[in-house]
Amino acid sequence: MRAPVSDLPIHFENVTVAAGAVKMLDRVTLTFAAGPPTILIGPNGSGKSTLLRAAMGLVAPSKGLVTWGGREGVPPTRRAIVFQRPAMLRRTAGGNLRYALGGLSLDRVERNRRVGELLALVGLAQLSDRPARKLSGGEQQRLALARALARDPDVLFLDEPTASLDPAATSAIEEIVAAVSRRSIKVVMATHDLGEARRLAGEIVMLHRGRVVETAPAASFFNAPQSGEAATFLAGGLLV
Repeated sequence: MRAPVSDLPIHFENVTVAAGAVKMLDRVTLTFAAGPPTILIGPNGSGKSTLLRAAMGLVAPSKGLVTWGGREGVPPTRRAIVFQRPAMLRRTAGGNLRYALGGLSLDRVERNRRVGELLALVGLAQLSDRPARKLSGGEQQRLALARALARDPDVLFLDEPTASLDPAATSAIEEIVAAVSRRSIKVVMATHDLGEARRLAGEIVMLHRGRVVETAPAASFFNAPQSGEAATFLAGGLLV
């Protein structure tokens, strides 16, 4: 049997995303390949969220080209995204996942098995029948992760998923990210938290004013940043 086609690597070639005169991304050339998590960092407004949306295919480049596995215009069936404040359907936690699995060729037994597996992965096995909108913020974020994983994506994009969570909820999300990565799913995650970036990253991509100013393995980036912007940011300075 032929192996399924992957969306990886995702390649940006001289990509600009603009709204009028404002450039959210400015001539970005970058590749997301299989491997450990890639963490996007940079000050507010640096382009992290726009980069994730362009990689997902939700934002079209004004200039340049994005390809998925060497192909253009690929529908997002092998990639998923979770936003900072995900919307919950007016269903139970399990019902949210059954909805996400809709359209797949699964009988009832297999669908229920898959729902249970996903809930267990994110630590919500005991809350299957709880209305999703009555879950805590951290539990909703974990459910959103499970929902994004329902169709076995090649790559999972996370847009500051722990930004509004307390330390315990943040730790739970980070554990899920690590578990997902061990399953050979590529994680690309934006965060404002340098501690979180240190804990999770295999690779760091730093943005400033819509440009990629540095890309490096995490250890190299934190120990010996090569750009002035990275050195200033790591030292707690302001980038303007």
